[in-house]
Amino acid sequence: MKILEGKTAIITGASRGIGKAIALKFAKNACNIAFTDIISDENSKNLEDELNDLGVKAKFYVSDASNLKNTEKTVKEILKDFSTIDILVNNAGITRDTLLMRMSEEQWDAVINVNLKSVFNLTKSVQRTMLKKRCGSIINLSSVVGVQGNAGQSNYSASKAGIIGFTKSIAKEIASRNIRSNAIAPGFIITEMTGKLSDKVKKEWAETIPLKRGGTSDEVAKVALFLASDLSSYVNGQVINVCGGMTT
Repeated sequence: MKILEGKTAIITGASRGIGKAIALKFAKNACNIAFTDIISDENSKNLEDELNDLGVKAKFYVSDASNLKNTEKTVKEILKDFSTIDILVNNAGITRDTLLMRMSEEQWDAVINVNLKSVFNLTKSVQRTMLKKRCGSIINLSSVVGVQGNAGQSNYSASKAGIIGFTKSIAKEIASRNIRSNAIAPGFIITEMTGKLSDKVKKEWAETIPLKRGGTSDEVAKVALFLASDLSSYVNGQVINVCGGMTT
């Protein structure tokens, strides 16, 4: 038996990178997938086809996770199409990196809204369904920079640190209804975002990691699979660093 058989997951920002890897990992374990992104493009269409080819029900939704009303509308559509929501993966995120002295209010607000407010929006929107079922797993994608900070990323670091505080608070708030809330803090993961860095920068970064390499999206997805499944039935309010030891 596949460990997520019969379950339905919402995954935000899943058209590429870590979100896509999580969607594929879940689908390979028989989980139905509702995934969102702010625009519809070739990536979202291809992923929807790829997920359905794995034998699960999968559907893409255009949704602005940073907007509560839009999120509530999308969740209602998902419930209509899938009848249930068992797992929520808050993955949507952006960067607008620059030193604080150069950072505009727009750059600050954009990152906080997409990275942090979206977690509030989705969790609030699915909470009622999970409370009624007395069951659920909420997985929030934070970052090691939310744990230890990083120069030039004060907006991103603040948003990811906020996710950790939110995760721990919700873990205490709704655990009595058998709903677990945990966070994953990836380190240097090779994605389209990090792929834009020069080979020199990537090599220098890798040297700071005990495992001497960047991680893969699939390695993050494996941890998400664990947290989504009953294998982690007594894991709640935790932050799991997937970083090759760089926070050690």
